[in-house]
Parts: sequence; structure tokens; C-alpha cells
Amino acid sequence: MSTSSPEAVKKLLENMQTDLRSLSMECKKKFPPVKEAAESGIVKIKTIAARNTDILAALKENSSEVVQPFLMGCGTKEPKITQLCLAAIQRLMSHEVVSEAAAGNIINMLWQLMENGLEELKLLQTVLVLLTTNTVVHDEVLSKAIVLCFRLHFTKDNITNNTAAATVRQVVTVVFERMVAEDERFKGIVEQPPPVQGNTNRRSVSTLRPSAKDAYMLFQDLCQLVNADAPYWLVGMTEMTRTFGLELLESVLNDFPGVFLQHQEFSFLLKERVCPLVIKLFSPNIKFRQGTSSTAPPAPVEKPYFPICMRLLRVVSVLIKHFYSLLVTECEIFLSLLVKFLDGEKPQWLRAVAVESVHRLCVQPHLLCSFCQSYDMKQHSTKVFRDIVNALGSFIQSLFIVPNGGGTAAVGAPAGGSGSGAQGTAPGGPGTGGGSGTLTTQAAFEYRGTWIPLMTVSVQGSAKATYLEMLDKVEPPSIPEGYAMSVAFSALLDLVRGITSMIERELTAEEEGAAEFRETHPEQEWKPEPGAHLVWEEMVNASWCGLLAALSLLLDASTDEAATENILKAEMTMASLCGRLGLVTPRDALITAICKASLPPHYALTVLSSNSSNLSSKAFSIQGQSVQIISPSSESHQQVVAVGQPLTAQPQGTVVLTAKNIQCMRTLLNLAHCHGAVLGTSWQLVLATLQHLVWILGLKPAVGGALKPGRAVEGPSTVLTTAVMTDLPVISNILSRLFESSQYLDDVSLHHLINALCSLSLEAMEMAYGNNKEPSLFAVAKLLETGLVNMDRIEILWRPLTGHLLEVCQHPNSRMREWGAEALTALIKAGLAYKHDPPLAQNQRLQLLLLNPLKELSNVLHADIRQKQLECVLQILQSQGDSLGPGWPLVLGVIGAIRNDQGESLIRTAFQCLQLVVTDFLPTMPCTCLQIVVDVAGSFGLQNQELNISLTSIGLLWNISDYFFQRGEAITQELEREEEALQKQAQEKGEALNRPFHPAPPFDCLWLCLYAKLGELCVDPRPAVRKSGGQTLFSTIAAHGTLLQQPTWHIVVWKVLFQLLDCVRTSSTTADKEKIESGGGNILIHHSRDTAEKQWAETWVLTLAGVARIFNTRRYLLQQLGDFFEAWEVLLNHIQSAALSKNNEVSLAALKSFQEILQIVTPVRDSDRAADALAAMGVPPVLIDPLSASGPGRPLVRSDSLVERLTRYNGAELQAPPPGEESALEDSALWWSAWNTWYRTGTESTRPPSGPAEKLAFIPSQPFLTALVQIFPALYQHIKANFSMDDLKKLGVILYGAVSVPISSDASPFILPSYTEATLTSLQEAVLTALDVLQKVGPRKAICVGPENLQIMYPAIFEQLLLFVEFSCKPPQYGRVETKHVANAKYNQAEWVALNYVPFAERSLEVMVDLYHKTACHKAVITEKVLQNIIKTLRMPLGLKYACPSESTWKLAVSSLLKVLSIGLPVARQHASSGKFDTMWPELANAFEDFLFTKSTPPDNLSIQEFQQNESIDVEVVQLISTEILPFANFIPKDFVAQIMTMLNKGSIHSQAPSFTEAEIDVRMREEFSKVCFETLLQFSFSNKVSTPQEGYISRMALSVLLKRAQDVLRRYVEDERLSGRCPLPRQQVTEIIFVLKAISTLMDSLKKTQPENVDGNTWAQVIALYPTLVECITCSSSEVSAALKEALGPFKDFMQPPVSKVQNGES
Repeated sequence: MSTSSPEAVKKLLENMQTDLRSLSMECKKKFPPVKEAAESGIVKIKTIAARNTDILAALKENSSEVVQPFLMGCGTKEPKITQLCLAAIQRLMSHEVVSEAAAGNIINMLWQLMENGLEELKLLQTVLVLLTTNTVVHDEVLSKAIVLCFRLHFTKDNITNNTAAATVRQVVTVVFERMVAEDERFKGIVEQPPPVQGNTNRRSVSTLRPSAKDAYMLFQDLCQLVNADAPYWLVGMTEMTRTFGLELLESVLNDFPGVFLQHQEFSFLLKERVCPLVIKLFSPNIKFRQGTSSTAPPAPVEKPYFPICMRLLRVVSVLIKHFYSLLVTECEIFLSLLVKFLDGEKPQWLRAVAVESVHRLCVQPHLLCSFCQSYDMKQHSTKVFRDIVNALGSFIQSLFIVPNGGGTAAVGAPAGGSGSGAQGTAPGGPGTGGGSGTLTTQAAFEYRGTWIPLMTVSVQGSAKATYLEMLDKVEPPSIPEGYAMSVAFSALLDLVRGITSMIERELTAEEEGAAEFRETHPEQEWKPEPGAHLVWEEMVNASWCGLLAALSLLLDASTDEAATENILKAEMTMASLCGRLGLVTPRDALITAICKASLPPHYALTVLSSNSSNLSSKAFSIQGQSVQIISPSSESHQQVVAVGQPLTAQPQGTVVLTAKNIQCMRTLLNLAHCHGAVLGTSWQLVLATLQHLVWILGLKPAVGGALKPGRAVEGPSTVLTTAVMTDLPVISNILSRLFESSQYLDDVSLHHLINALCSLSLEAMEMAYGNNKEPSLFAVAKLLETGLVNMDRIEILWRPLTGHLLEVCQHPNSRMREWGAEALTALIKAGLAYKHDPPLAQNQRLQLLLLNPLKELSNVLHADIRQKQLECVLQILQSQGDSLGPGWPLVLGVIGAIRNDQGESLIRTAFQCLQLVVTDFLPTMPCTCLQIVVDVAGSFGLQNQELNISLTSIGLLWNISDYFFQRGEAITQELEREEEALQKQAQEKGEALNRPFHPAPPFDCLWLCLYAKLGELCVDPRPAVRKSGGQTLFSTIAAHGTLLQQPTWHIVVWKVLFQLLDCVRTSSTTADKEKIESGGGNILIHHSRDTAEKQWAETWVLTLAGVARIFNTRRYLLQQLGDFFEAWEVLLNHIQSAALSKNNEVSLAALKSFQEILQIVTPVRDSDRAADALAAMGVPPVLIDPLSASGPGRPLVRSDSLVERLTRYNGAELQAPPPGEESALEDSALWWSAWNTWYRTGTESTRPPSGPAEKLAFIPSQPFLTALVQIFPALYQHIKANFSMDDLKKLGVILYGAVSVPISSDASPFILPSYTEATLTSLQEAVLTALDVLQKVGPRKAICVGPENLQIMYPAIFEQLLLFVEFSCKPPQYGRVETKHVANAKYNQAEWVALNYVPFAERSLEVMVDLYHKTACHKAVITEKVLQNIIKTLRMPLGLKYACPSESTWKLAVSSLLKVLSIGLPVARQHASSGKFDTMWPELANAFEDFLFTKSTPPDNLSIQEFQQNESIDVEVVQLISTEILPFANFIPKDFVAQIMTMLNKGSIHSQAPSFTEAEIDVRMREEFSKVCFETLLQFSFSNKVSTPQEGYISRMALSVLLKRAQDVLRRYVEDERLSGRCPLPRQQVTEIIFVLKAISTLMDSLKKTQPENVDGNTWAQVIALYPTLVECITCSSSEVSAALKEALGPFKDFMQPPVSKVQNGES
């Protein structure tokens, strides 16, 4: 019922009247004035009631009079009366019928009562009612009322005091509430306040409205009072306590923040009065340090006082909370103080209340945010927010480090044993420790022996303080153990929770805003406001270090699962926030902390340690106190749940996992699962840790990459408790889910995950090096799992994923490799099988991307990996073979990537794949891949592990070539389409088209690649492969070569055949000459193939023959190529180098090929194509007779349809050019080129070695030389027209050289005739044939009339033949090679044996005589002094005579000389005048001389008959002289004749050989010869036909020589006879003297017959001079001499005449 309702008014009037009646009753006796006043009051009320409609207003108007009786009643100081009056006054007040004046009176009355100490409680009640029911009390009245209450607060009575305190509080509130209400009323009216004059005057309240003024005055005085100053307004205060003042201040500030914020005057008070006051009052707390009494301070320090301190902190909390924005600077100071109070040196209670205050701040994230903005982000400001967090951290650390002093229980006291009341002993859950029975454990922290229980201090998110509320305590309370820690812990958690949830809310809002903006403005870019982000980042940056330091420590020390969970949750939310804000360092640090906590203590894990090292080095300096991040201790009594092997190398033995480790691990999984998107690079930390945990728990990867508890393969040291055993499947499941959920990550996060897994795997690889410990396969397994679940966007992660797995595949540890390969091949197969959109068939790029790693695996050297790779290829071929399309090149590349070091089994597997491809898939693959198939098959041919595979693959190449042949047209079309496309691309790029054998058409290129591959096989190191490759190559060129277009042949010749020849040549020349021991096991190698060199020789022979055959059979086609001549040159060059190779087999074969290409006389005409084709198919070619071949009428061979097809395919029929000049010219060029080759070959092969004999050069074999020389006649037929003198000389050199070559001794029995047989070797025959061809073909018709160039060759031919003739006496030297004569050569003594050159020389001599016979009168022969040369050459055998190697030689020489002279001398005489023969005569004379008077002795076994025969030859020579020379003396030089005469002279006298025995003397004296000589001599001495003085001169000369000779012999005989005494003289001397005597008698006869005028006087004188000497001889003892002497002396009688007179003489 409202106070103003009629009923209430009625009741009020009644009550008042009743009250007045009671009053008058009470005062009737003692206080009559009061009684009267009461009664008049009744009348007054009645009157008012009667007169006024608004009774209450009227009452209020007259309230002073109405109240008066009651006031007087109070004045009686009678308790009963006073109580009655006060009740009545209260009733009036409650009906608000008291005017301002009345109120003043009432207050004054109350004041008197108060001073008299009456009815104190009632007074308070009355004041309260007065002030609360209306607002009539103002200014001084109000202040008086308030002072009254204060005064009552300080009475002796406790109840009064307390009531008064409550009243004061209420009154203060009322004052401020009035002001708020007043503000409400004036809200709409904006009034311009007069300008404030800088607020200098404390009392400048003129601007305030009444209620506001009251409030202002009151608050100002409260400050004064607390500061112990006199109040301005509250006059009459007698005493006051600070504690009460502070409480009042706090309540006003807390309850009416708006007043201070809206009114400048009040904010001024705050700044000017409150803050300085607080700071002043704090000073004792700041200065005080516990236990610093070492040096007594000069002034006594005021001790901190708990009640004030605690209240100050409360005030500060309120100030900070509400007026932070006004008091930025002041708050900075307060906060700094607060932080200081947490110091370890402060009293325990102070720290507790400070922590509570800090907790209050921590639950206000927005406030913290403001701090951060106002301080931390300003440049020169204290980093307040950071300090708060760090202070909390160091506070917690200090609790562990500093032994707790103060009122705490001893460290380690049992829970709750410190009398802390029921504050926080939360009973722990029942223990789960193995053997610890049923201990109940309390939640607590334990660290390095310090045990701190944990209490429940407040509900999460609210700071319910305990000690800040102890307003009644004067003494500092004792703080239970663990209280401070619990508060700090809560504060930390609330701080984290508050900050993270606030920022995350704002972030989410921002993201939603961004999304909306993007929808509405799709084209614009959304830009967030940078300010907000900066603040958030700063908050995190400022706080994370401190938080992490504290949380890590707590996490390490926590023994309670719930506490641990909270810490982990805080770390996790913080980490995720950092991730969202992109703050990498704090994110990683926080995650590192969780990771470390998951692992056993001191577990060396590089990822974590490297990361935390840069943290722990940051020591936070908090107000001068350095705090290190504490490294986790390991002594906590945690329950062990698993023992396992460490994955790292450091802790040897086993490591232990506790329940807390597992709990942390779950948090880690949770973090990764829920916040994977923001982990970025920290995935590495998370995964590394998980990997180690998985390892310790013994989880091993199973198919598909999921981890299963690997019971079978576990290390023996893995021990798991049942608790964790049940957890394992869950953990394994979460792990798998974690990676499955990667499909929901965005691309960037997914990349981070993949990168982390990769680097993790890299570490696992590092660790697995060098030791054979089982590697950790966690990362590889998870990469596989991640790949499989993200198949739909596989493109974005494929490269990093497979790139890394490829590295794993190269790892030396086999288990690691195997998993790498397993993962990679599984991914590839899955990728190919996955239903992509668009399908793979249309997404060529993706297909190649998927197959690429398969190709990369080929670079791995390990066989097991290649095995997996090839198995994968087989599976792909079997499942997707038909749809590979553009992937074929890659697949083929894999199959073909075999290397020799890979062992047979691998190569076999790969070969299986290839065979499958060739048999099944050639038609399905793009034709562009056929070339790759060829390459791959070739590479199998080239591998050297398995010979059979090599040979089979050559077979495959043959099959492939057949496929090309059958599908030719289809392949051509497809390739040409492809070519056009490529050409277009190349043009767009402006590049040339780059493919092998480019200008050739694509189909031809395919063939060329096939040929090139076979070509490579032809130079394989293994002979069998070479042989097979060579046969296949030449067969395919022969069988399918017709498919090629003509220009392509150019490439076949140059790029295939010649290149092959080059390679074979190089390899052959460098091949090893070492003997190969018989091949593996039981293969025997024939001696002709037992060195690499010999095996290569065979290859060279085959290749050269093959190429030569192609040149032969395709000659016509090749000649139409522009550069046939160059090709011909190159081929000849190859033939030459083969011919010059140091291998008889090769060189001989080369000459055979030379002969083969030279036998072609005319190119094969078109009509012969068919025959060609047949030959190509293996129909043996018939050597076509050149004459029939060229005739037009040659019958066509009927060919089957295949041949026709081939010819058709070859395009237009090529017409043979008419045999005109050009072709003849070109032909001659070819022949001359062949001649040059022949010449170079001959020169090189027959040039003798220059070095010393020890370094024995290669000496060509006889069959080779024979073949070489036999080529010449055929060749000569074609070049004779221009064959010049130079060429002849070249030929001569070669023939000479060839003949000079010795034979190796082991070959000699097969080549040499036995010495006695006079036969020629085939080589010698060939040489003579060559010369024969020259003279026959050449100048036969031209002996007299031939062209000059042929005539002048004769002398050269003679010269050549003469050289050969010399061999008879002087076998040629071959360099410095020692040769033994064959007769004396034992096979083992000499390596080289000289041939028997005699038959050859003699045959040459016969040829030469024959030739001279024909050409003696030839001009050139005369000019070149051929005759002289012949004589000069014959001198040698003639001179040697018996010393000649063969007797036949000199006899033949003599007969030849006689024949030649019989022809030549007439010619010489004929040309005597020209002087061309002048030099011949002395040669001839010397020849006669050397022969007739040889220095050689006849052999001992010469029979008489033979001697006589030989003598008859000598006689023949003398007869020649007498018939052919001397008769023509006038045409002959004098000197020559003189020589002849001297010679005859010598012969006539002394021609015996000195060594004959007595018996043979008569015969051996060559008397017949002497006689003929003498007769010839004499015949020409006194020839009657003296036609010229010259002839006379000859005879005179001859005579004088003869006489001189006789004189000498006789004299010597006489001397010797005298000296010898009795002894008979030697037989020969006797014979000689007898001969001389006979000659003298013959001479005397001749002189008698001659006309005296023909005899010179000189001669007579000589004859007479003989006489005395003859006389002397008479004394000789020999009867024979005497008889001869007698005959000689007889004729002298005819000359005995008387002397003629002097005068006569003088006349004459």
C-alpha cells in the first residue's frame, strides 16, 4: 500500500494523533510544556486534515510545527519519551512530510541526543530514515547528519559501532545515489558549464547541482580524513580510522564509477586526491623487505600493516577496473607496485593479497587488452602487461625455488596439515599407482623436492579472493600452504582463457565480416583494420614467454590429472591462437613445451632442443630479478605406464613413459586434430614428437600407413602396462583420424603438414644411417596415409610427397627403403586407379605427374627398390596397360632404366615387362612411343649381366622391325600427323624442330633409330652380341631397306653404317691383346678367338663385309645420292684402315671387301631391282657378268608380289642415266679414289719399320700382300688412261716393299718352297703379273708408236725389274729386322725368315731381257741409259760368280748379258756420236773384268767337267769381245779398248786359280781361255788391216803390255830358282813360266809373219831385251822349263844380223 493512498493518509493521521496523545500522557507530570505542545499539535493536525484536500502537502508545509512536540519530547532525554518521539518522527519521515527546516531541526535534536549518548541505535535509524526517504536534507544539515553517524561509529559500544559503520556506509551511498538521480533528471538538458579555471580551487563546486555538491564535499572530506587531514565539510568529526575511510572510498568508487567519469570535478578529485593518497599509503609496503636487517636503516621503517595494505589493494583494484581510462599514468604506477608486491622478499600475506589482486585483473581480458594498448605498445612506457604475466611466472617459480617462510607449514607437510582451515584440501582421487595400495593423493605440484598442494580457490573465470575480503582482521592471517600457488595457477589459467577467448571471438567476427564483404563486393579486396591485429599480436608477444615459463614448470610439477589437463589446455589454446595470428615463434615454443612434456625426461630430440634453446637463453629480467626458464625436473613421482626403446641415440637402454606423458600426447593429438590448419611449420614439432612416442610405444606401420601395435616385431624391451594397452588402439585410431582429417585442411596447411612429415622423415633417415637399428617409419607411413586421403587434390601435394619418398627410397637402410618404395608405389597405383574428375584419360598432365616418380625411382641404385618399381610397372601394365596413352614414354623409360650393376634378377623382371609390352601393347601405344620401345629393347641388348637376355632382345628388335613393316602405312600416317602438330608448336616458339635424324620423314626416322640401336649392339663388348646384332642389322637393312625414302639412305650410310664402322674400327684398334682364359666354366674358346683383339677382329670383318655388300647391292640407289663420291671415299678409307690394321684376319678381309666393291663394273639398272630384293631376302646373289648386265636385253627375273610391293613402295621408278660423259667421268673419279686408297694401303703396309729390331713392328702376312698386289691389275684396267709416271713410281715402291717383307718363321713351311726348288711364291708371281700388265696393256702396241706418256715408262719398268734382279745376290733388308737365311733357320732361332729371292730375281731377269729385246731402240730407253743400268746391275752377280747365293744366278746373268749386248751394242754404236752411251763403256769394261777375273774361288767340290763348262762360258765372253767389240774399235772410246786389251793381256798370261792341286793343274790352268785371249790379243795386235792410226795404236799398246809382262815373269823365276836351291819351285810358278815361254815363241812366230813396217821400233827393243833374261833361265833344273826355253830361244836366230854402219844409221 503506497504511502500516499487515502487509506495510508488516514492511517497516518490516526497514528500521529495517537503518538501525540501518548506523548502528552507521558509528559503530563514531568514536562508540562511538552504536554501542551502535544495537545496543540493534535489540534493542528485535525485542522490541516479538515482544511486541505492534499493532506500530505499541507502536513509537509507545516511540518516544523507538527514535528515540534516530538523534538521537545526528545529534549527531555527520557528514554521512553525519546524512543516514542523518535518513532513518531520516523513515521513522519517515511511519509515524506518533513520540510527542509523541520529536517534541520530534527538533525540538531539528534545531534544533542548523540552528544548525550542517548538512544544511539535509534538515532542512527532515524538519520537513515531521514536521508533515505527524501532529499530535503542538504549542505550543512546533511554534513551534520553524516558526522553524527561517524561520531557514533567511534563509541565504546561494539553494537553501536558496527551499526554506525553500516549506517555511514549506507548514508554515503545515499548521498551518491541522490546525485545519480539528479543527473538522470537533468539528463536531457545540456547546460553550458561555466569554464573551469584549471580547477585550482579545491572548493570550486559552484558548477555542481546541489546533490552533486554534497557528494563532492563528502568524497573530498573522506580523502582528507584518510590522509589524516582536517575535513572541510564534515565539521565536528572527532576521530576517524584509515581502514574505515579506505573502505568507504572503495565502496564509492566501486559503486558509482559513472559519477567520476562524467563530472570533471570528480575526476579531478580522483587524480589529485585519491591517487597520491594511495601511493603515499603504499610506501611502507614498498620499502619493507623481509629479513633485511643486516644493516640497520637510519630511520625506523614503518612496517606494512595488513588491514591498510589489503584495503589499498582493493582500492587499487577498483581504480584500475573503473578509472583506468582516466588514470593511465597512475595505473601504470599502481600496476608496477602490484608487480613488486609479488617479490619473494615481501611478507607472505602481502604476496598472497597481491596475487589475489593480480587474479582480479586476470579475469578482465578487456582491461588487460587496454593495458597492452596503453603501456606495452607505447614507446617509452613500462611494459606493464608483460610485467604482470612475467611476475606471475616468476612468482610461481619462486614458490618452488625459495623455501617458503612466513606462516607456512614446513615443506612437505602432509596435505592440509598447516591448519589452513577448510580452505583447499580437496581430497585426491583414489590412487592408481601399481603397488601403492589405496593411498589417497591430493592434487599438488611437486618439483625438486618441493611439494605444494593445490586447492580449489575460485570458480573458473571469477577471482573470488579470500584475504582481500578479511576486513575484520587486524593481524596478518597465516596463509595455508599452497594457497598462493593455487591463486597464481588460477590467475594464469584465467588469463590465458580470457585473452584467447576474447581475441578468438574478435577474430571470428572479423572473418565473418570479411566473408560478407567479399560476397557483397566480389571485385574489391577486403582489408582488415590493422590496429586490432597489432594489439592482439602485442598481447600474445608480451605474454607468451612468461606464460610458457610458468606453465611448463607447472606442467612438469603437476601431479594431478585435472591440473595437468588445464595446463595443457591453456598451452594448446594459446598455441592455436598464436597460429591464427601467424606468430610463429610463440606458437612453436608453446607446442615445443607440450611436445617435451609428452616425451620422457631428458629425451634428446633435436627439433625440440634447437627450438627451445633460443627460448631458454631468454632470461626474463623482472624488476631486477633474473628468472631462467626452468628445465623440467624428472623426479616427479609419476605413475609409469610404458617402458620402451628410445628412437634417439642418446639415452641408451630403455626410456619410461608416464601417464602424464600419455596425457600430453593426447593433447598433442588433439591440437593437431583441431588446430591443424594453423600449425604451419610447427607440424614438424608435433609430428616429430608423435613419431618418438609411437616408436617408444612400439606402434609399427601396417598396410596403407595406419599404425598398429606391433607385437611381433617389438623390441624385447618394450613393456606396456594394461592401462596403456587399452589406450593403444585408441591412440592409433586418433593418429589415423588425425591424418584422415588432413582432407579438411586448406592447401597451405596441407603443404605444411607434408613438409613437416618430410623433414621428420629426413631425420629418421639421418638416424638410420650408419647403424642397423630398425628405422622409424612413422613419417613415411603417415605420408602415405595423407596422400591416400587427399587423392582428390593430389596434384598440389604430389611433388613434395613423392620427391621425399624418392629420397627415402635411396636410403642405405633396407627396411626404410622398402617402406619408402612401398609408400610410393602404393600412391602411384592408387593415383592411377582413383576416379579423378576429369578422368585421367582426359587429363594427360596429371597422368604424367602420377607416373613421374615411378620413372625417378630408376635413379635409385638399390636393387630391392628397383624390384618394387618393376613389380609396380608389371601391375600397372596388367591393370591399366590399355589406357596408359601418354604415360607410355614414362613406363617404357622405367623398364629401360636398367644398368649393369643391378644384378640379373632385376634385369629379368624388367625384361619380362618389355616382352609383355612388345607382345601385347605395341598396337595400343601411340606411335611416337615406338622409338622408345626400340631404345629400351636396345638397352636390354646392351646390358652385360645376362647374355641370353641380350640375345633375346636382339630378337625382339627383329620382331619390332617386322611390326613396323606390317603396320607401315598406319604408323606413317599417325607419325606424320604428330609431326605436323610438333612442327606447328616449334614454329610458334620460333625454334627448330628437335628430333633425331630430323629432316628424314618420321617413319624413316623410326627405322633409323632401330638401325642406330642395332649399330650400338654391333659394338657391344661381348662377341656373341656383336655377331647377332651385326647379322640382324644387315638383315633388316636388306629386308626392309626398300621401305626407306631415297634421302633417308643418305642418313643410313652416314649416320648408321659409317658411324658403326668408326666405332668398330676404334674398338678394334684399342682392344686388349691379353689372352682370355677359357670362358666361364666349361666354355672353350678357340685359339683364333682367345683375345679381345681377335674377337673384335671378327666383328670388324663382319661389319666391313656387310657395309661393302650394301654398297655393292644398292650401288645404283646410292649413286643417285648427291654425295656418293664422299661416301665412296669414306668407305675406301675404312677399307684402308682395316687393311692396315695389325691383324691379319682383318686386313685380309678388308682387301676382300675392296675386291668386292671393285668388281662392280656397271651400276645395277632398274630392271635388277627385283634381283636386289631377292638378294636382300637371302637369295644368294649371283655375280653378274658385267657385259650381260649392261645389255638392255637382260631377261627380267619374275618376282613374287612382295618384290613388286617393295619396288612400288620405293616411289617412282628411277631411270638409269644414259652412259654419257658425266657418268664416265664420275666413274673414273671413283676408280682414281680407289687407286689412291690402294696406293696408301700398299705404302703403309709395305713400309719397313724404322725403329730398332727389338720393338718389333707388325709385319704383314704373305696372303695379305698377295691379295693387295692382285687387286692392282683389275684396278689398272680402269685408270690406265691417265696412269702417269708418278703413279708408276708409287707402284714400284709398293711392289718393292711387298717383295721385301720377310715371313714369320712359323708360317714359312707353308709358304716357302724348299730351298732347292726354284719356284716363286704367289706374292712374287703377283708382283710380276702386275708389272706384266703394265707393259702388256700399256705400251705393247706402242713400242714404236705409242703415246709419249706410255713410252717414258719403260725405263721405270726396267728400273723396277733391275731392283728385283739385285735380290739374287743381295736380298732386300726390311728395316732393321734381323732375318736368317732360310737354309740355316731353325724354327725357334729366328722370328723372321727371308724368302728365297733367287727364283724371283731370275724370273725378273728373264722378263727384263725379254722386255729389252722389244724396246732396245726405244728413244726413252736410250735416253734413260737403260743398257748401262742393266750392265751395272748384272755386274754384281757376275762379279760374285761363285760367291752368288745360287749358281744358276751368275750363269743366267752371263747369258742375259750376252743376249742384251747382242741387241744393245749395235744400238750403242749407232748412237755413239750422241754421247748417250759414253758412260756405258767403262761399266761394261768393269763388268767383263769382274767376271773374267773373279775374286771368288770355285767351291771345292767343283768337278772337272763343271770347271770346263764354266771355262767355256768365259771363252764365250771373250768371243763376244772379239766379234762384237774389237772389230768396231773405231766407234768405241779409246780408254775402253785399252781396258779390253789389258784384260785380254791379263787373261792370256795369268789366268790360273792359285789353289789347284798338282793333279788338276793342267785342266785348271784355264789354258783354253788363255789361249783364246792371247789369240784375240795377237789377232788385234798385228792386224794387217790397219785402217786408222787408232787401230794401230791399240795393237801397239797390246804388244808392249805383253812384253813387259813376260820380262817380269822371267826375272822373278830366275830369282826364285836361285834362292830355292835344291828345292823344286811351286807347281803354279813352273806352269806360269812355261806358259810365258810358250807365249814368247808364239809372239816370235807372229813377228816373223808381219810386215816389218807394221812393227814399231819400240817393240823390237822390248823383244831383244828379253833375250838376256831367257839366257839366264838356262840353269833351271826343270825339264819342262828347259823344253819350253828351247822353243823360245830358237826363233831369235832370225834376228841376228850384223850391225849397220853409224853413218847409215845417222841417215836413217
